[in-house]
Amino acid sequence: MTRRWLVTGCSTGLGRALAGAAAEAGDRVLATARRVETLDGLVREHPGRVLALPLDVRDPEQCEHAVATAVKRFGGLDVLVNNAGNGVFGTVEEVGDQELRDQLETLVVGPWRLARLVLPVMRAQGGGLVLNVSSLAGRTAFPGLAAYVTGKHALEGMTQALAAETAPFGIRVAALAASGYATHYGGSVTDAAGRSAAYRASTEPMREQLRDMAALPDIGRPEDFAREVLRLADTPGPLPVRIPIGPGSFEHLSAAAHATHAELATARALLEEPGPRQD
Repeated sequence: MTRRWLVTGCSTGLGRALAGAAAEAGDRVLATARRVETLDGLVREHPGRVLALPLDVRDPEQCEHAVATAVKRFGGLDVLVNNAGNGVFGTVEEVGDQELRDQLETLVVGPWRLARLVLPVMRAQGGGLVLNVSSLAGRTAFPGLAAYVTGKHALEGMTQALAAETAPFGIRVAALAASGYATHYGGSVTDAAGRSAAYRASTEPMREQLRDMAALPDIGRPEDFAREVLRLADTPGPLPVRIPIGPGSFEHLSAAAHATHAELATARALLEEPGPRQD
């Protein structure tokens, strides 16, 4: 069966690899990016299978146009992949209100909007698949990435609610908790305007790791991500709501789960301890 995809954030990295792999598999793909000219090569490589469209997920009109175009050109939509993302680097104290709003518009509001737009189409078809590309930051926290962590936690909460809401319609929903991949993510992280020297010691190691992420020896490859996503799309039946993907992802999230259990045990013991005697 030829599937019909809408993938956001296809200019580079995971989105571009996935769009190319889906087209190579014989599917039709609406590949989107804020700068549509970055998709010219992708269209040339897969003539007739990849359609390119400009899309900033923060723009409601562009989101509506993208979904309407996919339905008009493809006759429907089988898979939505909310992949577009960026990051602002700064602590809670350093990130300003507008910087936080922009981060959440990209990581939460945009995916929510696109899901809302495709759901009537998928319900009418009797099924579909929504994949939200999350991160290890969707379950854990990293110093200096407070806004990004907040966005990914919210995205996973939305995914969990959406999966329960749409299961009766045959619409599958999952969050892909991606580990590190050799993409341009480090270069797309911008420093908050209010950076302070007070936090340099606690956040600079993370900032350096982001800059050098693509060169890490155990980093994942976008083509591996694409292959795993196609495998998930081919898998019949329900999917786990959260799916670790990429090198070390299962180990990292398993450790996070153990830490959560330990924290709960500590909290329980704290609250169950007899309080000071009241005379």
